[in-house]
Amino acid sequence: MKHRKLKWIGLLIAVCLFMGSVGCGYASAAPDLWWQKTIAYEIYVKSFKDSDGDGIGDLRGIISELDYLRDLGVGVLWLTPCYVSPQADNGYDIADYYRIDPAYGTMADMENLISEAGSRGIRIVMDLVFNHTSNQNPWFLESSAGRDTDKSDWYIWMDPREDGSAPNNWRSIFGGSAWTYNEARGQYYLHTFLPEQPDLNWENPAVRQALTDVARFWIGKGVGGFRMDAITYIKKPSGFPDGEPDAGDGTAGIHKMTANTDGILDYLHAFKAAVQPGTDIFMVGETNGVSPEDLPVWIGENDDLPDEMKWCERRAWSLPELKEIFSASQQKALLTNGWAAVFLENHDQPRSINHFLPENADRAAGGKALATLLLTMRGTPFIMEGEELGFVNVAWDSIGRYNDVSTRNHYDFAIREGYTAEEALAGVHRFARDSSRTPMQWDDTANAGFTAGTPWLPVSDDYAWVNAASEKNDPDSVLNWYISLAGLRREHPALTAGDYTELFPEDENIFAYTREADGEKAVILINFSTETVSYDPACLEGAELMLSSAGESRPGTLQPLEAAIYLAR
Repeated sequence: MKHRKLKWIGLLIAVCLFMGSVGCGYASAAPDLWWQKTIAYEIYVKSFKDSDGDGIGDLRGIISELDYLRDLGVGVLWLTPCYVSPQADNGYDIADYYRIDPAYGTMADMENLISEAGSRGIRIVMDLVFNHTSNQNPWFLESSAGRDTDKSDWYIWMDPREDGSAPNNWRSIFGGSAWTYNEARGQYYLHTFLPEQPDLNWENPAVRQALTDVARFWIGKGVGGFRMDAITYIKKPSGFPDGEPDAGDGTAGIHKMTANTDGILDYLHAFKAAVQPGTDIFMVGETNGVSPEDLPVWIGENDDLPDEMKWCERRAWSLPELKEIFSASQQKALLTNGWAAVFLENHDQPRSINHFLPENADRAAGGKALATLLLTMRGTPFIMEGEELGFVNVAWDSIGRYNDVSTRNHYDFAIREGYTAEEALAGVHRFARDSSRTPMQWDDTANAGFTAGTPWLPVSDDYAWVNAASEKNDPDSVLNWYISLAGLRREHPALTAGDYTELFPEDENIFAYTREADGEKAVILINFSTETVSYDPACLEGAELMLSSAGESRPGTLQPLEAAIYLAR
């Protein structure tokens, strides 16, 4: 059977950026702010560490491992949402922005976490989901009750078409129509994601004020900043027009219709003015749809891959393509406009070892190679929980083992499109978000030391040999390579503030570049292939080897997946 090309509906690569403390405008090019001189770490709260044996990670579990994070060199902890939520999308459907979900602990636990982390030089960053709420949020319950309530227009409501169908042909990011009908109002409401996640109406000043109040509340608790989820979708186009169909059912992906709509920066400038003055907080945004042309006003981005990826069909890409994207970000965005987050993984993406390296790549060597790229770029690097241990994708044998609603929806969609179960499951293995959400592996005991109970999501089968305890004791581990890189980054300004110059841009195996600042020059060479490769050693003139993932490095040659850093003063 000849299959129509099937797009992964949704954006698995999220573009992150820093916006001059909080909001938009221009940030200083020199890294003189605290968040420009540290390393950030994303904690998927549900999967990090369970303290009470219920199989769900919690705030007390995070507190118990703060020393591990400090030793890793982390100065920022981004927590995925831990507010009260029905968990339709693992917490990204918030029912109450002011309360901690009992599954994760109490507000006292959060206050203790902020305090204990602060005593170790670590700031907490909260995930603010401001494009939408849960359909169980009291705001939505009041809005959906009728057209004459105080919060009637806090969400986006539209009348049906004459035939009773949805107002337009937009398709949600998780599949299916972006509109759901409400009997009480006789109208449809818009949801960029699940029907359980109705979109807020940012055109309403009362909504913007309510969200500002939420941010101020958490600033008062002492957080160091915010990660803004799906922030480029908050501004919708006037008139809500149909989009050009890009699927066989005549629907158009909501992303291309709403991402980065003109006028969005007015909202963000106002938000900054309302919450930032008098603080040292920062904001990092999930900014799908921000193009290179938009960089001067969005401060800078690191767009690791094009927005859309094929699901069930492996996307071919080349190292020169990846280098071009990184180099454009470093040279154009960061040096002239501001400061960005640099990342390879987050909770919405597959593991980078599987995605960026050949299938036969040694995972430890590959993990070190990618860590070198991540921690030697200009910008604040973001590590995804488990990335520092060399986690790879899980490949479970049944869709029933997967929890993520998006993964399940797209598996079902693939089957409806005529793919076999084996083909659909192969797509799941490549792109399922659960691969970045499996429980953290602390040791080789039952359930990897994550919980004394039954974990909410299965632990990866490799926990007996891939875990924090064993890697801490192995000087050649991926974990200790991260720690070494973090130390090198702290010691040498060139790796934080230095100018960036790419070397060998056409080379299809080596990613090489220099970082220069204050009379210091670092040369970084990374072999992305599984073969020994050669390069012109003239780039190393006057430089001495600082680190090599192969143990030692011979100028002019890189071993398979070797990463080497040389320094000249």
